[in-house]
Amino acid sequence: MGDVLAGFHAVWEFESDSVLIRYERGIRTPRLFQALGERRIPLAAVEEVTLTPGKRGSVVLRLRPRPGADPLMDAAAGQLREGSDPYRLVLPAERATLAEYYADELKPLLTESGPEPAERGLVAAPEAPLQFKAYDGKASFDGTSVQFRWSWTGASSAKWKAGDQTWPVADLSGVEWRSPEVFEGHLRLVPREGDSTRPAQPDQDPAAVVFGLGYGPVHESLPFAAAVLAALRTRGPVAPAPPRRDPADIAERIRHLGELHQAGLVTDEEFSSKKAELLAEL
Repeated sequence: MGDVLAGFHAVWEFESDSVLIRYERGIRTPRLFQALGERRIPLAAVEEVTLTPGKRGSVVLRLRPRPGADPLMDAAAGQLREGSDPYRLVLPAERATLAEYYADELKPLLTESGPEPAERGLVAAPEAPLQFKAYDGKASFDGTSVQFRWSWTGASSAKWKAGDQTWPVADLSGVEWRSPEVFEGHLRLVPREGDSTRPAQPDQDPAAVVFGLGYGPVHESLPFAAAVLAALRTRGPVAPAPPRRDPADIAERIRHLGELHQAGLVTDEEFSSKKAELLAEL
């Protein structure tokens, strides 16, 4: 079609086989939209297009992606607030007729697949490297592995005992994202080899980081989760060994480990073992 439809916070450009969505960067634009920048949505990734009345004299044109087509929406698992849904275009009511025209033009172009999952990710995931700061540590992803580096002010003693974590995507079977806007928000990695002894609570699980007020915001942690999910679905290569640590950082971690030991949270054996591991990283 090659036409453009501008709404609040986004502009949709209709092409013969896709919709290119460009998000605005204004102050009132949801931060997730700003982080995404723009996205090309192949029509093969779309299950349905709808047009419904919106709030305060507006209409909403929305695409419904097929399950499995978009790692971002798969990772979100229905947890996004309505105003942060990247597949919604809100327009003034006076553009309802124009929006209806585009909806009618799109419908015949959609595949007859119904709600069947897509064979592969059709919508590109956010690109690595990505990182964000959680309440109990810093998460980073370089495209091949996820690293969790614990914060000495927020991480539990269980995570300190386990040490900083590196998870190659080839060793993962899934990623669980729970929005920071709800209780107990977190990002948890699911290893390919199941472990029945894994802690139920993410604050005790070395394969998870927990969110909090100002930590792990949606616009940072959700694109991160989507990128990891897309990478593990394609079984990316095993990550190279992590770089050697800064001696000052190692010294600080040993100091904090000593405080845990003095407080009785770490046994003599655990203290000696973990201290040796840290010294080996120099």
